[in-house]
Amino acid sequence: MKEIALGILAALFFAVTFILNHSMELEGGSWLWSSSLRYFFMLPFLLVIVLYRRGMNLLTKEMKAQPTKWLLWSFVGFVLFYAPLTFAAAFGPGWLVSGTWQFTIVAGVLLAPLFITMIGGERIRQRIPIVSLLISSVILIGIILIQIPQAQSVSFNSLLLGILPVVVAAFAYPLGNRKMMEVCDGRLDTYQRVLGMTIASMPTWIILAIYALFTVGLPSPSQVFQSLIVGISSGVIATVLFFIATDRVRDDQGKLAAVEATQSTEVIFVIIGEMVLLSLPLPDPIALCGLGVIIIGMLLHSYHTLLQSKKVTIGETQFDPE
Repeated sequence: MKEIALGILAALFFAVTFILNHSMELEGGSWLWSSSLRYFFMLPFLLVIVLYRRGMNLLTKEMKAQPTKWLLWSFVGFVLFYAPLTFAAAFGPGWLVSGTWQFTIVAGVLLAPLFITMIGGERIRQRIPIVSLLISSVILIGIILIQIPQAQSVSFNSLLLGILPVVVAAFAYPLGNRKMMEVCDGRLDTYQRVLGMTIASMPTWIILAIYALFTVGLPSPSQVFQSLIVGISSGVIATVLFFIATDRVRDDQGKLAAVEATQSTEVIFVIIGEMVLLSLPLPDPIALCGLGVIIIGMLLHSYHTLLQSKKVTIGETQFDPE
């Protein structure tokens, strides 16, 4: 349950992303700057942390040993995750993007067969945890419900542009995160892994920033400041907390799905934040019902994880040779 608590705390800091990305879009800021600036600001903070913990030499050694994998999965986990989210912010409020983002919970469960576990020296392909998939499907129903009011007020093209990029991000984030856990295999701590992924994704952010400079010009001081807040809150604090939680349960697909399900609480934080900071109205009743269904799904994930933990504890007690 500690991992789930970490996940919920991470969701609180992640919520800043959706609120401020929408705020920057309302002010006319380009998604190109919103996405690239976040990682530019993350880099120095993470560098200081890793250098202070004397972990830079090991990180450098690991990245040199497998540069292709670092570049590939960092691109998937960071670029294909965050660039689509900032792009989608132009087509709807933060709570809508955040709500659609919860599809990552279903995506995370479906990705299980892409990973292999070593058991007794034998390579075993992981299976989709059926109970977790069923619970995640409840969350998917909630996501569909929150889209209904939006679908009635915007064009089909705008709806697709606001949803499809988020679905891409929903698959990319857990895939990149899990693949990098597989690459590191416990040799690096969370700070080193996040810094490594940030460094490996930096070429893409630099290219996007150069493109933004020649197409939309320099970002406004407001966008720079808000991106700094996003970089610290979401990029450093939330990412590290979430990666710590997933690291602890990386060998159990059911528990991993439960930790990823905690991100559904982002929606609550985003709604409150947008109402207070951006003076946005409360979502429609149908959307609120959808949000309620998402939260119920998250609670079911937590309860299922608790039951599984108790079964493991009982099993270990029964077979304890002492």
